[in-house]
Amino acid sequence: MQNFKNRIPILGINEFRKIQIAGRAEILFNKIDGVNYIGSPHKHDFFIIMLFDVASGVHNIDGIDYNIGNKEVHVLFPGQVHTWNIKANTKGYQLMISPLFLEQFASFFRFSIANYQNNPVIKLSDEAFEKLKYEFIAIFEELKFENSLIHVLYARASVIAAIVSSQAEASFTEFVIHQSIDKLANFKLLIDEFYRSEKSVSFYAEKLNISANYLNILCKKNLKVSAMNLIHHKVLVEAKRLLQSNIMTIKEVAYHLGFKNNSYFSIFFKKQTGIAPSDFRSSH
Repeated sequence: MQNFKNRIPILGINEFRKIQIAGRAEILFNKIDGVNYIGSPHKHDFFIIMLFDVASGVHNIDGIDYNIGNKEVHVLFPGQVHTWNIKANTKGYQLMISPLFLEQFASFFRFSIANYQNNPVIKLSDEAFEKLKYEFIAIFEELKFENSLIHVLYARASVIAAIVSSQAEASFTEFVIHQSIDKLANFKLLIDEFYRSEKSVSFYAEKLNISANYLNILCKKNLKVSAMNLIHHKVLVEAKRLLQSNIMTIKEVAYHLGFKNNSYFSIFFKKQTGIAPSDFRSSH
């Protein structure tokens, strides 16, 4: 089975640029209109979110068949395997989003990626559907401009993630259970507040009145990552955002994120990404 999975092709976002209705390097917009059949299993190296209006068919994600229905969101993260058989009269919208751009608003999804991977189809209320449709169309309208504004696209993508999360919370008992764990919710809030100055698990554990070991157990049990990984992820996302924006020198980025010097920051960044901050900046 593992050998079969390894042979499944991985498609990049650039392979879809010829059929895009509107787009830029970070994000593509397409419409789903009528019959669409993909019978060969494949993966993507980018994130896809689909908003179905009137729809029918079957979407197979990681070997599980999901019936496609009206007023649904389907999410597909990099590396997930899928095929689909979309029937006639189906109407919907699709956003294809690069991993780097996804990182900029991923926190607005609120729950761990594993939750969405295990529950990739989200039923929507009428109100939530109309809100999401508005945001999808607004992204399309912005992308039609030759000099589309990345910050506008980021803001609208964040709204989409927040609405989807709200609907996921109402739909999936598993999400409600995780959200009810106050310690984890507060841990995430504390990271957002202190990540620049505090990078040790013990600091956050003390704030939460629990041991560092117990905080780590909570994270691994419920979020499938360590407490330190959550802290590092926040720092890394901000580092990438600042490096990509070119508003600071690398030395200033290091200082802004609370590193003692540029050398410590470079070691951290290269350990997390495999490349130096300067190489990341030059490639983006």
